[in-house]
Amino acid sequence: MKEQDRILGTVRAMIAKHKTAWATAWRSAWQDVLSLVLRRPRHLQVAALCYREAGGEKQVLLVTSRRSGRWILPKGWPIDGKTAAGAALTEAWEEAGVETAEKLQPQPVGRYAYLKKFGKGLSVPSEALVFAIPVVRLAESYPEAAHRKRRWFTLAEAEKHMREPELKAILRAF
Repeated sequence: MKEQDRILGTVRAMIAKHKTAWATAWRSAWQDVLSLVLRRPRHLQVAALCYREAGGEKQVLLVTSRRSGRWILPKGWPIDGKTAAGAALTEAWEEAGVETAEKLQPQPVGRYAYLKKFGKGLSVPSEALVFAIPVVRLAESYPEAAHRKRRWFTLAEAEKHMREPELKAILRAF
């Protein structure tokens, strides 16, 4: 028993002597981990600013989100094998039935930051590149027709439905 007490005393003394060093090392390690998590690059999505000319002014096509039902631009994740503009066009087709015959501009008209909400309350910082897509025709049948509504808005009306200040600025400049 005396041997165990001596070993235990030695261990306690070592812990006391090195306690500050261990605490500092653990704190430093956690700060490194947290800084990586907090400084992660934003998730990137592509958005489609679908538009037409009607009555001498531009109108934009918005769709309802699947979860909240608020009016948004069609958007989604980049697609392997497609340019960002091509992925935005795919989202416009799937979510709103947009068909275009015009060549898309490969450069975005803007970008905006927002919190992407996932199930169970998880939100992650995200960024969307916005591509202008001229609408030639809207299909009656398209992949997400049963899950979303679509509607044309003037730029001023569309801006009122947007939460993100950067997206509002893109609409004002468009």
